[in-house]
Amino acid sequence: MQSHDESSTFFVTCVDFMRLFSSKKLHHYWFKHSSGDGLKRGILVDVTTTTLEHVSVDQSGSKTKTKRVLLLKPRGFCAGVVRAIDIVQIALDTFGAPIYVRKEIVHNSYVVTDLAKKGAIFVNELDEVPEGARVIYSAHGVSPAVRERAKERGLKVVDATCPLVTKVHVEAIKFAKQGYSLVLVGHRDHEEVEGTQGEAPDVTQVVSTVEEVAALVVPDPNKVAYLTQTTLSLDEARYMIEALKKKFPNIVGPHAQDICYATENRQTAVKNVAHGADLVLVVGSRNSSNSNRLVEVSKNLDTNSYLIDTADAIQPEWLEGVDTVAVTAGASAPEVLVKDVVEYLQTMGYGSVDEVEVMPENVRFGLPPEIVQAIASAPPVGR
Repeated sequence: MQSHDESSTFFVTCVDFMRLFSSKKLHHYWFKHSSGDGLKRGILVDVTTTTLEHVSVDQSGSKTKTKRVLLLKPRGFCAGVVRAIDIVQIALDTFGAPIYVRKEIVHNSYVVTDLAKKGAIFVNELDEVPEGARVIYSAHGVSPAVRERAKERGLKVVDATCPLVTKVHVEAIKFAKQGYSLVLVGHRDHEEVEGTQGEAPDVTQVVSTVEEVAALVVPDPNKVAYLTQTTLSLDEARYMIEALKKKFPNIVGPHAQDICYATENRQTAVKNVAHGADLVLVVGSRNSSNSNRLVEVSKNLDTNSYLIDTADAIQPEWLEGVDTVAVTAGASAPEVLVKDVVEYLQTMGYGSVDEVEVMPENVRFGLPPEIVQAIASAPPVGR
């Protein structure tokens, strides 16, 4: 994997996948990411607005003023989430049900329920998987201890860990081998943090607050490195890193930030639109870290915000006195749920829907070799 600056293009490629790209067995499993030109440290320079719905017209033919929806872009699925969901779907199509998945493949109840209906069985631990069965690791990654347990049970493993999470794991291993004490900035109860900490548990401490940074004790203050969870708030991470640098002036970090492009882009979109909205609705599940961060970003800008799993969660009183509603979605929330929210708002009098693109986002990650090989060996479509 290569790291580039904001103006460059980021690729994670797979040669075998490209050979199969034209196959009818594949859908749209390929993304490309290009950071938004005109962005400097997250400050918006240029915004493209596309009107999706025009203002309503009454029976006399004159325009009537309508309440407005600002539909943020980018929003919803990121490349890692699409890749993970596709891996489960391809496994089901190729190997048949049941397919076991350790933890939720992504943190979204709608996605998990849909895949469960198709034959995916979600388990908390590998001991719940029959010996020799096929199991998929979630997009959040696992620790070496989990991988070792899979070997002991003879499980057929398909790894759906997001490549950007894998990047953090690789960094943890590198710093640990170089003799650094590791500080992992993140939320202790999150699966991604558990997996990353598991790469070097003896030298890794997790911190979630500036106060915890102040209380850190390490063997050698001049030999400390930090990493971050990929789905943190940009502001939260900045404050924590500043505190770490103040406490350990010689601390080192990753070559490129660990917060993923999708987390950053969605937060940047909220930052640049929230000031023009009376309310921000974030589509996402309660256990989705990046979705919760979007709500926090909005509230920190003094714009009221709510996290909703579906349109049914919207309370009519939230809309009282609200002329403009901004709608976005966390990186694991499907577009169908966003569509439902917009349609509900339209029934509540929000007749104008403007899609506001803050920056272009095109990312593509290759599929893991186990899935590529399975597709290659599967019977041709139609036989």
